[in-house]
Amino acid sequence: MTNFERPLQPLDDNVLTERLQRTRDAILTELRKIIIGQEDIIELVMIALFTGGHCLITGVPGLAKTLLIRTLATILDLEFKRIQFTPDLMPADITGIDVIEEDRTTGRRVMKFIKGPLFANIILADEINRTPPKTQAALLEAMQEHRITAGGQTYQLDEPFFVLATQNPIELEGTYPLPEAQLDRFMFNVVVDYLPEDQEVQVVNATTSNLHPEVQRAVSGSDVLALQTLVRKVFVADEVARYAVRLVRATRPTTSNEAPDFVKKWVSWGAGLRASQYLILGAKARALLRGRTNVSVKDIQALALPVLRHRVLTNFYAESEKVNSEVIIRRLLELVPTPKSGL
Repeated sequence: MTNFERPLQPLDDNVLTERLQRTRDAILTELRKIIIGQEDIIELVMIALFTGGHCLITGVPGLAKTLLIRTLATILDLEFKRIQFTPDLMPADITGIDVIEEDRTTGRRVMKFIKGPLFANIILADEINRTPPKTQAALLEAMQEHRITAGGQTYQLDEPFFVLATQNPIELEGTYPLPEAQLDRFMFNVVVDYLPEDQEVQVVNATTSNLHPEVQRAVSGSDVLALQTLVRKVFVADEVARYAVRLVRATRPTTSNEAPDFVKKWVSWGAGLRASQYLILGAKARALLRGRTNVSVKDIQALALPVLRHRVLTNFYAESEKVNSEVIIRRLLELVPTPKSGL
């Protein structure tokens, strides 16, 4: 039994922080055997892991998006399934299907449900936006309620359950924009960019040699579930929570008293309640990862882009002026007043 498998007891701040940091260090030690650079990306994926959120990773092919997720799944002692999304993938291909099974001794035929690849703890939805919306939508129930309904029966998924999806920029050929309802289920939209020159040289040298480092399993499922409980114990001052909510509400063009003029001009649909929830929950995990047991305004600001960029939908006027959601969010971070304390 690991330290995290013991029943949770009332913890002081130091013990709580040390628990999460030990797990973070164990994961980073193994990840660094394979992944070079991408510190910000790794931190966001770990925050999603410790909060139970799903993560969407966006970037052009060849930036190690799939490698990062596959390596993380190896480190975690959890069941892992990879789904390669293609234009001909059907909903039943990922959820499962009922088949007729015959008992050879009695000749009796019964319906049997064959579980699809969604029945695992960690799901790598690779190139999720290369499949049509009908199949993308099959993920909605699993992501939100951690269950699947097929043939009139509901099947509960094992905990913990994460969907870590990769997608190519929608400008690439053969991609489909994800439905807004599904985008909202992802805690973060993490954008992966090209590595700096020195790190790219390290990657080239490492991947063209005969060295094949082995990654060890370092964290169990019970560890992850316990840490998700611990994260929710982190204190958030009312003024910090109010700042996060005001930042989210400012993205909504229909809230005339709170949305600035540029939001009303460029935004067709703003962020919903999940954005406020994920900002606070993610900020709690970020604070713990940095050795603090209370959330600061800087935690909220650091997570504003990955939480909001896929929830702020721009309109024709924004596109014509080459304004995207990131430009709008950065302007809001400068405009929305920050509380004097809680920094």
